[in-house]
Amino acid sequence: MFNKKSITDIDVKGKRVLVRVDYNVPIKDGKVDDDTRIRAAMPTLNYLLEHGAALILCSHLGRPKAGPDPKYSLRPVADHLSKLIGKPVSFAEDCVGPAAEKAAKALKPGDVLLLENTRFHPGEEKNDLDLARQLASLADIYVNDAFGSAHRAHSSTEGVARYLPAVAGLLMEKEIRYLGQAIANPKHPFVAILGGAKISDKIGVIRNLLQKADQVLIGGGMANTFFKAQGYPVGDSLVEDDALDTARELIQMSSNRLRLPVDIVIGDRFDADADRKVMPMGPVPEGWRILDIGPKTIAAYQKVLAGAGTVVWNGPMGVFEFPRFADGTYGVAKAVADSNAISIIGGGESVSAIQKSGLSDKITHISTGGGASLEMLEGLVLPGLAALNDK
Repeated sequence: MFNKKSITDIDVKGKRVLVRVDYNVPIKDGKVDDDTRIRAAMPTLNYLLEHGAALILCSHLGRPKAGPDPKYSLRPVADHLSKLIGKPVSFAEDCVGPAAEKAAKALKPGDVLLLENTRFHPGEEKNDLDLARQLASLADIYVNDAFGSAHRAHSSTEGVARYLPAVAGLLMEKEIRYLGQAIANPKHPFVAILGGAKISDKIGVIRNLLQKADQVLIGGGMANTFFKAQGYPVGDSLVEDDALDTARELIQMSSNRLRLPVDIVIGDRFDADADRKVMPMGPVPEGWRILDIGPKTIAAYQKVLAGAGTVVWNGPMGVFEFPRFADGTYGVAKAVADSNAISIIGGGESVSAIQKSGLSDKITHISTGGGASLEMLEGLVLPGLAALNDK
């Protein structure tokens, strides 16, 4: 699944190239509010333009309910992109049909066209092949650079690849290289760090990683469910009662590879100004809740990470939005940054934690896809990736 052709394997000179990008970005007052995702795809666009292609870009934005909705228009993205790319970006009022066809026909090498939101067509999310064929008819080659949408089989991510030569963009290629290698052939010791609120979102990931990783370090709200499964009273902590049996089963199958916190930080309410106490793992007093991992756990996890060969991290260790309960997340972030391991961070909150800590440049790879990176760690086939041509 990871041996896919990329834009560097094909000749794009004089070709019209349909690029599926991830421009699902926040728009505020008609302007792009955060352009991280737009910048992430720039190397692909620059490569294609330098090699003489004409670009037709397509993306979804938000979740429009019934057909076109001006608040989900990609027009502000076209204006923003033209500043980043240093040349005009034309905009088509629709992603298929006469407007798109006319704009695509007029393109010369070096030109850039952005199509309107693919989700303005209800068929997009149903992987309507007629819509996919219309999209494909605009171009000679299809490039998927939207890793964040690769776990969905939609017309613009999977369907269109049936009608055109289909290859990965540079961002997609990088995601496949790092995440794919972490799963298929990691450098050992392979350490996975899993946090966040829920076990239920990550059961498949934990199962898969317990078979591959040398250690799986657990933190965040999901640790509470493991504690309760072991019989500890957890006070007012967030717990998934319907996942207790699963937690017990995971502990049994882990043969000591699953590491749980040995001490915790508790608060008397879910609030930035809550009273804070550190305690060894044991019964949590009534009215208190677990909000972070404790200093002994941070030290133990740092020791494991210092000797790691590959590290994959998904999900914070505590409620890091509250500074009093952020030590665990930032302590782990620093340990990952300081280690000599190949380090891969996936999932929205871990990414924002590493950016807030100012350590991003010490991480080997920061994934742009939350859901897609989780499915990859779970060992699932991503439809948008599977659809691309093999080398």
